[in-house]
Amino acid sequence: MSPRRFRVIAVQPQWHAADFTSARAFRAWLRRQFEAARPEMSRDRPTLVVLTELNGLPLVLRGGGWALGLRTLERVAMALFLARLPRTLPVLLRERVSPVRALQLADSDANTRLYLHTCRDLAREYGVYVCCGSAPTPRYRLQDGRLRREPGVLTNQSVILDPDGALVGTADKVYLTPDEETGGVDLSAGVLEALRVFPTPVGDLGVAISLDAFRPDVIGALDAQGCTVLLQPDANGASWTALEGLAPDPANRRDQPLAWLESSWAVTARGGQIRYAVNPMVVGNLLDLTFDGQSAITGPADEAPALRSYVMTPPRPGFLALAPWVEDGPPEHLRSLGQHLAAHSGHPRENAYHTAVLHADLTLPAVSRPLPERTPHEHALQALLADAVLPTRRVPWGLLGLGALVYAWWRKR
Repeated sequence: MSPRRFRVIAVQPQWHAADFTSARAFRAWLRRQFEAARPEMSRDRPTLVVLTELNGLPLVLRGGGWALGLRTLERVAMALFLARLPRTLPVLLRERVSPVRALQLADSDANTRLYLHTCRDLAREYGVYVCCGSAPTPRYRLQDGRLRREPGVLTNQSVILDPDGALVGTADKVYLTPDEETGGVDLSAGVLEALRVFPTPVGDLGVAISLDAFRPDVIGALDAQGCTVLLQPDANGASWTALEGLAPDPANRRDQPLAWLESSWAVTARGGQIRYAVNPMVVGNLLDLTFDGQSAITGPADEAPALRSYVMTPPRPGFLALAPWVEDGPPEHLRSLGQHLAAHSGHPRENAYHTAVLHADLTLPAVSRPLPERTPHEHALQALLADAVLPTRRVPWGLLGLGALVYAWWRKR
């Protein structure tokens, strides 16, 4: 059998809250990413385009442009919860979830449809495989020919599509950051044992969303299943040149670029089963939140064109492609610049991040394994991609009288 020769593309976009206030704006934002990547799409081999983590999260703002003037995500979320009380309150009471999860679940059917249909249409139009990044996604099942949502569940989920827009597979993020847990956007953690590898013409794909790529048990599970191309969609919620510190040792603070060397680059540098990794990172300020980083494609040292590395770290082998940061220079200057770029800094360079499109041509042995069997949730998502009708729910208008109680509870929280 002939070896697999293919191209991978990592897109580093910038987001703004206004990109998510309407379906039209969201579609245009995603399309701009594919248009930026178009010159790098191969004409003679399959292409995989990898998008960034949580690029569907801000769809909670859809129809809420009027609230952006409140300036912080917490205030905007509270305003949207109250404005959408006929939808949000029943979810909160029936499914016993927090207000922020209820806000997301209340419109999750429509937003999931918009998100996946937009990615499906772009995969078809551009003729590429797509790792859609990730989005807060409910757990679905098919029942009597219709989609049903599992109450209360909302994972950080990545979806892979083929060039026909059909589902290849899904993966949930197992290790959530504090901003994704209770007190943040309140997502459900995935299950390590549910992670699978998907053999395709563009690699044996395993997904480790952001923090998962730092965890040996996640990498070990994917490696054991034959992963050869690791996909690490990322949304680093901090200035790239700030100090990083996460559990289990938050006191062990170090420069974020140095910490990032322990994810995709370390996985491919060790020379194991996972030969390549693709790590796109979103940049930009979303209300009061800051996202920054350097996207990268890593692989064997002998395939890298030169020694290089993230800012504030020494050059090294293994970076097949690397997005530059805004500037290079002494660490103290870069730390100061990162603060200037951050949300609500008031500096003239606020939100002046660097976008990029990276690509690399990869080669792997021919694939002989079939795709893993689809889960019930994946069967449901494929039905959604095939335009199955999502269920509609009656609005219990009598519950509106409880709105004042919810508002008071939220303020106390």
